[in-house]
Amino acid sequence: MHEALIECVPNFSEGRDPAVIKQITDVIEAVEGVCLLDVDPGKATNRTVVTFVGPPEPVLEAAFRATRKAAEVIDMTRHKGEHPRFGATDVLPLIPVRNISMEQTAELARGLGRRIGDELGIAVYCYEHAATRPERRNLA
Repeated sequence: MHEALIECVPNFSEGRDPAVIKQITDVIEAVEGVCLLDVDPGKATNRTVVTFVGPPEPVLEAAFRATRKAAEVIDMTRHKGEHPRFGATDVLPLIPVRNISMEQTAELARGLGRRIGDELGIAVYCYEHAATRPERRNLA
């Protein structure tokens, strides 16, 4: 049987400085078992969409480390871009890929959110399938 795989597609509030983006993607790539698939910076939005995949535990660890690094290297008091944003790590969706349900993935997302809040002191709002309140289910 194949192991479970999940994908993470965080959006970071930096799309113009390749050195800052690389610091964030370096911590993702440093986690064994994680495969960085894509890095898509946008100058106008000043936002980078990153895509990586792997077994749940390594992906969760990479997501945590990337969130921590983004908070260290992105100054939101000076951020400007065309896209609305919540923080240095703007969204951090987890997507089931193989041998894991959306419900299980949503539970992993809630656990990751708790860890980010507890260890980094960053406010986390779960949405869509991971929402803890009905009004957060759809952010559109």
